[in-house]
Amino acid sequence: MKTEYSTKKETYASHLAEAWSTGEGVQPITALDPKLSIEEAYQVQLHTIEQKVEKGQKITGKKIGLTSKAMQDSLGVSEPDYGHLLDQMECENRGEISFQQVLQPRVEGEVAFILKDDLSGPHVTTLDVLKATDAVVPALEIVDSRIKDWNITLADTVADNASSGMYILGGRPKKIEDVNLKQMGMALYKNNELLNTGVGAAALGDPVKCVAWLANKLAGYGITLKAGEIILSGALSAAMAAEPGDHFCAKFAELGEVHVSFTE
Repeated sequence: MKTEYSTKKETYASHLAEAWSTGEGVQPITALDPKLSIEEAYQVQLHTIEQKVEKGQKITGKKIGLTSKAMQDSLGVSEPDYGHLLDQMECENRGEISFQQVLQPRVEGEVAFILKDDLSGPHVTTLDVLKATDAVVPALEIVDSRIKDWNITLADTVADNASSGMYILGGRPKKIEDVNLKQMGMALYKNNELLNTGVGAAALGDPVKCVAWLANKLAGYGITLKAGEIILSGALSAAMAAEPGDHFCAKFAELGEVHVSFTE
């Protein structure tokens, strides 16, 4: 017998999935349920991921969102959120993403961590993250929303897998001890025009702190970060909208470049 709680998460997961069948965003979940809690929103996300895994997709890692104070302030929150990465979300470096695969994409430059050991909260420290990291690489995250016009609250984006879309890994993997992530600069280009710049410290002061936060947050859901997983540690500058024909490149000091193009 289904409880009201289980029915609710299934209903809202199906509501978000409608965006793909119509090719257009849907109304915010919080317009349907203004009292939707963050805990309930995460359960909607987890239900969606469980469904995708049951259909053959594989979890490849996690993404961390809302790591900048500006983004947190815009949604009235004091901590980041997270979403899951799946194998069908990955695009190869210098590859192309069709607009048939996305709805309203925006592009962010981030540092990706590749783990060699599990990280299990709730007491993970930054030192633990350093020890568990095999390498870091430059990444582009394509954030996307199933909610029309990005009209989201925190609960909406959490339910919607933290507005995850796709991701691209580039550059050459480097050992974390060989780079200064806090001071590392990043420049994001669109069609060879510099859009914005950022620095590692933009993500909670240190991307390593973001990964530690994630491991500890996930402990509350019985989830462990696994060896081999990819962790997108948070945007280093503002997300930029993409249209068919656009090419994006993020250049990272010490880590190299990562590219992606969009087609019809």
